[in-house]
Amino acid sequence: MDPKINAGLFVLFLITYMVTFTGNSLIIIFVIVNSNLHKPMYLFLCVLSILDLCYSTMVLPKLLADLFSSEPTISVFFCASQIYVILLVEGAECLLLAVMAYDRYIAICRPLHYPVLMRWGNCYRLVALVFISSFMLCTVPSFMSPISLCSNRINHFMCEMLAVLKLSCEDISGSELQIFSFSFITLLLPLTLILLSYALILRSVMKLRSAGRSKAFSTCTSHLAVVALYFGTAMLMYFGPSSMYSSDQEKYSSMFYVIISPMLNPIIYSLNNREVKDIFKKVLLKLSKPMNPLREY
Repeated sequence: MDPKINAGLFVLFLITYMVTFTGNSLIIIFVIVNSNLHKPMYLFLCVLSILDLCYSTMVLPKLLADLFSSEPTISVFFCASQIYVILLVEGAECLLLAVMAYDRYIAICRPLHYPVLMRWGNCYRLVALVFISSFMLCTVPSFMSPISLCSNRINHFMCEMLAVLKLSCEDISGSELQIFSFSFITLLLPLTLILLSYALILRSVMKLRSAGRSKAFSTCTSHLAVVALYFGTAMLMYFGPSSMYSSDQEKYSSMFYVIISPMLNPIIYSLNNREVKDIFKKVLLKLSKPMNPLREY
């Protein structure tokens, strides 16, 4: 590839990684430090930011290094690490988005039960369940289905399961069916629960007065935007025909949910969340105030 194009891509992906790292790190810091954000909704948002950091950190630094390499290579260990970490994070993010939709449903449709149903002990159990379920549904099956490779040239910018699977010497129809089955569980079922939750939320919100209605909508629109962006691109890749595997279209889909979505998530949540915006403004005001001059006595 042209070195000038590589240089341009390097700058673009470097800025993307810096924005992703800064935005998600600020979300995590704000939630931990500020007592006003010690709520279940922000706990889940903090976990989402951690997952997004895992996505981008597993992929972007290696991609930036490859842009200045004439023959990009990756070790077997790091390739396997990318596969398993991305599978774990993919499943966890899908399930976490479903948990966040459940949290919004309880907060809006059953507000009197919210302190009981979403007490901290239950929230921690839900987060643990998200990671355990993702590990069992996404990572364990890949451990139990080793493949023999006939080639070591991956047509992708990262070690993604579908791209590596195409290098197999054996018939991969069984593996494709397995991926489709587990994708159905980790993608379609959480999406169904999310849509059902928001259908019930919409029915309840329409009964509220206009002031309460706008507040309820403001807490849900950011989550729906993240759901649409993430699930749309992930489903396009995992439920597309096998002829699309490792094609340019598949790489673009991977780029959206591995690179673009982690960068946009903190921006979307910050713009649509009044509490986060207020805290961010306070921090900026403190940083912009000049230090008091020393007085002489």
